[in-house]
Amino acid sequence: MFPEYRDLITQLKTTDHHFTRLFDQHNALDQQIQNMESRIEAATPEEIETLKKEKLQLKDQLYTLLMQADAPA
Repeated sequence: MFPEYRDLITQLKTTDHHFTRLFDQHNALDQQIQNMESRIEAATPEEIETLKKEKLQLKDQLYTLLMQADAPA
C-alpha cells in the first residue's frame, strides 16, 4: 500500500499513534478478507464485501493523513 510513501509511512508509524492504529486495522482487515476468500474463515460474499468497503475507508483515511504529513508547512 502506497509504496511511494514507504519512508513517510515508517516515520508516521513511529510518531503518530492514530496513523499506526488505522494502519494496523487496515492490515488486519486485509488478512481477514484474504482468509475469508481462501475459505480459511467462513463468510458470506456480503460479509466480505462489507469488510472490503471498511478496508477502503481506512485506506482513504490513511492517504489523507499521508497527504497532510507530506504537505509543505
